[in-house]
Amino acid sequence: MISTIPSKDGENFDNTNFPVLKNDLYLRAARGEATERAPVWCMRQAGRYLPEFRAIRVEHDFFRVCRTPALATEVTMQPIRRYDGLLDAAIIFSDILVVPQAMGLVVEMVPGKGPHFPEPLQTPDDMQRLQDLHKGFSVDSELDYVYKAITNTRHALAGRVPLLGFAGAPWTLMAYMVEGGGSKTFSAAKTWLFKYSATAHELLGRISAVVAAFLVGQVRAGAQALQLFESWAGELSPRDFAEFSLPYLARIAAHVKSHFPDVPLTIFAKGAHYALEQLVQETAFDVISLDWTIEPDVACKRVASAASGNTSRHFITLQGNLDPTLLFAEPETIRSRTTEMCRAFGDTPFVANLGHGMMPTHDPEHLRVFLETVHETTRAMRM
Repeated sequence: MISTIPSKDGENFDNTNFPVLKNDLYLRAARGEATERAPVWCMRQAGRYLPEFRAIRVEHDFFRVCRTPALATEVTMQPIRRYDGLLDAAIIFSDILVVPQAMGLVVEMVPGKGPHFPEPLQTPDDMQRLQDLHKGFSVDSELDYVYKAITNTRHALAGRVPLLGFAGAPWTLMAYMVEGGGSKTFSAAKTWLFKYSATAHELLGRISAVVAAFLVGQVRAGAQALQLFESWAGELSPRDFAEFSLPYLARIAAHVKSHFPDVPLTIFAKGAHYALEQLVQETAFDVISLDWTIEPDVACKRVASAASGNTSRHFITLQGNLDPTLLFAEPETIRSRTTEMCRAFGDTPFVANLGHGMMPTHDPEHLRVFLETVHETTRAMRM
């Protein structure tokens, strides 16, 4: 638990006296409430497509920005300032790979290549190199810098929009930890699943415990909603997703809800729309984020049907799902396709977003077109 945190200006901030929230549109939609328009935010909305972010990266490497609360706050605030009044949520600037770092692995961000683990987990014996929650490892101590950034940012936002925290999901983190970075085949990680299944489940369980504690800590620090990224879900077959991903997603959601039942939880299982019904029926997530490979109206019908058969589910909100590459199109195409997307979600509560994150070569003004179109279209739909 964080008590007071010095800001970059030397002022002390605490995590109990936050400014009053002025725009709660995202939180209401995430809880299934009717809203006057759809709230909108974008994954990776703070990042390399912004010249102001690139200016900071000239002087600071990626993980230094993550580990320096004042810098993380500044980067989180950049899109909020640039798109003043157009974004309905901020998401803390961090990275899903801070969890493997906290667990004892070295992670480097290599320019032009992405994340790199110099010493990945190659055999089950390598599990001995990981920090163990049962042997004195403290999630809160190791990831305190993220909590400080969250608290700092809640004050910097001054109530303009809610602040989202996030973490990577177990299968996705395991894949990075075993592959040593991104992969086209995931052959090393899948070898663990099928050759060392018992060890793989042990590793997934240990990651789950860390992620669950980390998310709880983020809420205590000031996060008002959370998103879990299962970025490599689509690399698993439906059967393997049901064994190696879904139970751990459910475990994390249940743990967070046991501490904070009213904090909205979003799951983004990219590429796994085959599992929509399972996510509705077998987990406690409030929001399911969609990638662009499923039509919103199809997802709405499937989710509504699955929820109707579960008496404990009074709502499920969907989020998404414009193909991010459409932001490379001309403004009129962006407007047209965004309008189509919004209409396909219909009149049910939803959160507008991309089907994945912003890309480094996106034009910031093209994102503005997307945001403005969501505002105009969904407000007109609900008049």
